[in-house]
Amino acid sequence: MTINWDSIVKTYDVRGLVGSDLTPEIVSALAAGFVDELGAAGHDVVVGHDMRDSSPEFADAFAKGAQARGANVISIGLCSTDESYFASGRLNAPAAMFTASHNPATYNGIKFSRAGARGISLDTGLAAIRDRAIAYLETGIDEVEQVGTYREMNVLADYATYLRHLVNLSGVRPLKVVVDAGNGMGGMTVPAVLGTAADLGALPLEIVPMYFELDGTFPNHEANPLDPKNLVDLQAAVVAHKADIGLAFDGDADRCFVIDENGDPVNPSAVAAIVARREIARVRAANPEADITVLYNLITSRIVKETIEADGAKSVRTKVGHSLIKDQMAATEAIFGGEHSAHYYFADFWGADNGMLAAMHVLAEFGLQPLPLSQFAKQYNPYFLSGEINSTVTDVPAAKQRVQQAFESRAQFEEFDGITAVGADQDNWWWFNVRASNTEPLLRLNVEAKNEADMIAIRDEVLALIRG
Repeated sequence: MTINWDSIVKTYDVRGLVGSDLTPEIVSALAAGFVDELGAAGHDVVVGHDMRDSSPEFADAFAKGAQARGANVISIGLCSTDESYFASGRLNAPAAMFTASHNPATYNGIKFSRAGARGISLDTGLAAIRDRAIAYLETGIDEVEQVGTYREMNVLADYATYLRHLVNLSGVRPLKVVVDAGNGMGGMTVPAVLGTAADLGALPLEIVPMYFELDGTFPNHEANPLDPKNLVDLQAAVVAHKADIGLAFDGDADRCFVIDENGDPVNPSAVAAIVARREIARVRAANPEADITVLYNLITSRIVKETIEADGAKSVRTKVGHSLIKDQMAATEAIFGGEHSAHYYFADFWGADNGMLAAMHVLAEFGLQPLPLSQFAKQYNPYFLSGEINSTVTDVPAAKQRVQQAFESRAQFEEFDGITAVGADQDNWWWFNVRASNTEPLLRLNVEAKNEADMIAIRDEVLALIRG
């Protein structure tokens, strides 16, 4: 069979169709390449997987390939991506997590970590792993003289205990929380962290579960809360149950989206601002003289930067992208990083992202004050954002050129993760970013403005230019 490695090995992870792009043989070859590239022979390697039908077989194939090259496999079994980062950080071991996140059931993939939950991208080792795997698939995997061992470990209780240590929810007012796990791994982690399934004390939270049954066929809706159609059930349930807040997790439970009591989404940038404020206050309380850095990516709302700086911390803007931000967390010694895609990164979680931890911060901050969530969140959402709008484009350079030519007299342009235009009027400011997807043949547009009319006008004009 012909394997299109460039389509399988993405910028930040491995992902493809089960049976054609990804097979047990390909997975074993990737495991062997992973162990060799990271020099993991004789050392522990963590392997975990989500609830997709193909995930256990792939995890086993990975373990065999890794053991053949001398790695000692620690299988943590069913887990969220957050849990795999926890195991990688706590054990200081490289990790492989089998998941295709929010993609449909026909897909699977691998998220790799170096020891300490550090990221791996094409530029920092993933391309070399791919090249080694290509060779192993052609020649077969040579077993080393001392093959690796295999043992199983359950980390869920330790994971839940650690998160409870980071965010104390015991003092919040009683909250009714509807949680849509989308038949993904949140169905296992939410009862452990926010409930009593891990034998931790009860919190003042009444959890109303939706789609907690682990089912990789996603029978109710795709586990992709970024698509508004997948929030409809949760929005209706929050209103029907007269709940205080709704939480929606994606398939591997590393992203969390928030719904207010009226069934309206809380902007992920508002969540980033809320969490940033809490993390800055926590570090400042421990060390009033600390130099504090917080990251935000270039498509978050302006309120995130404003909140960081108003609270006396240094704000650093980053490009969009998982492994890149994890690297920046380490390089800048940032305490927190927020992406508008609802990935939230924590220094206290080895610089990795954790949707559950972000949700806990929101519950804590919201639950320590009396206002309903719609009013509480409004202060963190004062501007007008388009949300990310994708367009399939055959000639990306030409589309970008059309946009730049149309706006060259009205805006300053910057080439930083695509092109960003900032309007010249500081009183009625606006900006937009156009960037190519790292994983799909798409151009992505994000627009924000001080007033709604400007946002709509800019959005519609730029979309027309992009789509030619």
